[in-house]
Amino acid sequence: MAATDEDVVRYGIIGSGMMGLEHLWNLHHVPGASVTAIADPNAPSREATILFDEGRNDIVEFEDHRELLASGLVDAVIVSSPNMTHRAILDDVLATDLHLLVEKPLCTTVADCRAVIAAADARGARGCDSVIWVGLEYRYMPPVARLLGEVHGGTVGVPTMVAIREHRFPFLVKVGDWNRFNRNTGGTLVEKCCHFFDLMNHITQDRPVRVLASGAQDVNHLDEVYDGEVPDILDNAFVIVEYEGGARAVLDLCMFAEASEHQEELSVVGPLGKVEAFLPSCEVRIGLRAEGRPGLRSEVVHDERVAYEGFHHGSSYLEHLDLIDAIRAGSAPGVDLHAGMLSVAMGVAAHRSIETGAAVLVDDVLADPEA
Repeated sequence: MAATDEDVVRYGIIGSGMMGLEHLWNLHHVPGASVTAIADPNAPSREATILFDEGRNDIVEFEDHRELLASGLVDAVIVSSPNMTHRAILDDVLATDLHLLVEKPLCTTVADCRAVIAAADARGARGCDSVIWVGLEYRYMPPVARLLGEVHGGTVGVPTMVAIREHRFPFLVKVGDWNRFNRNTGGTLVEKCCHFFDLMNHITQDRPVRVLASGAQDVNHLDEVYDGEVPDILDNAFVIVEYEGGARAVLDLCMFAEASEHQEELSVVGPLGKVEAFLPSCEVRIGLRAEGRPGLRSEVVHDERVAYEGFHHGSSYLEHLDLIDAIRAGSAPGVDLHAGMLSVAMGVAAHRSIETGAAVLVDDVLADPEA
C-alpha cells in the first residue's frame, strides 16, 4: 500500500485529546500530509480539535472510530486514545489495510500486545504490507538522537552503563481522569516509562534479561477521589535493568520534582568514554577517557528540519517525517510492534518487582499468559 511522492497522505486521528492535538499540529507542518477525519466519543475533544485546526483542513468528525475506518477518507490512522482502549481499537484497525501509528504504550498488558502482534501477522499473511509504527518518539529528540548516533558510532565503545533520570511534574489531567488508575494506564512504569525502557534497549542494542525495582506513591494524587477511589499510580521509582551482554541500565523517576533544571538526563558510559544528553536545554556532552576532563566537549543540539517543536522538542515532527517516508516507500517502520511489546514487558516486570520485592525475569513476563 505504498504511495508515490506526489500523493497526499490522508490521516485520521482516533482519540483527539492532548496527544491527538499534538499529532494534528505536527501533521499541519509535514509536507504532503492532510488530516481528513477524527474520531472520539467525547464531544468536547472533537470540538477542541476542530477549533485548534483553524480551518487548515476540512475535517470530518466521527463519534465511533469504526465509522472513520469505514469512511474511505483516510490512508493512515493515528491511535492516540487512552491506553486501555488500544487493544480493541487496534483489532479494528488491523482488520483494514490502513497504515497505522499507535501511541505508546502499545497496550496496557503484554497479553494484549501479543494479541495485536498476532493480528498484524495475520494481516501480513493476507498480503497487506501497510506500515505499523509504535509512537516511541523519544528516540527522535535531537539531543537523544545525537547521543544514539555517538554511541552506535563507537564513541564510548560497547555501552556498559546507561542511566536515565526523569524528574518532572505530576501526571496531567486527562478526559475522565482515566490516567489516575493502574487498570487504565498499565501503571506508571508502563504508561510513562516505556519510552525510557525502549531507549535503554535501543542504546544497548541488546536484550533485557532481569529487572529489579523499588517505587511507591508517596506524594501525588493522594488527596484526590474519583467515584470513591483514591488514585493508585506510582509517582517515584528506581528501576535497574540487566542485559544479556552484561550492560546495566538504571531509571530514576520522580514525578514531584518540578523544581529541576533538567527534566530528563541521559548518560551512557563505555570503556572509551561517556556521552550525556540533557532536556530541555538540548545540551549534549561528550568526554573521552583518553582526554580526561580537559577534553570534555559540550554542544546544544537542534535539528534544522524541525518545523514544529510541540511537546517533545520536535521529536513527534521528526517521527512523522520518517513515517510518511515509510508509507510512500513501503518500507519498514522505525519502531515496530515487538519493540513496543518489549518496552511494555519491562514496565510490567518493574511493577512486579516492586510488588514482590524480588528481581523479575523479562522472559517470564513475556511468557506469562496473564501478564
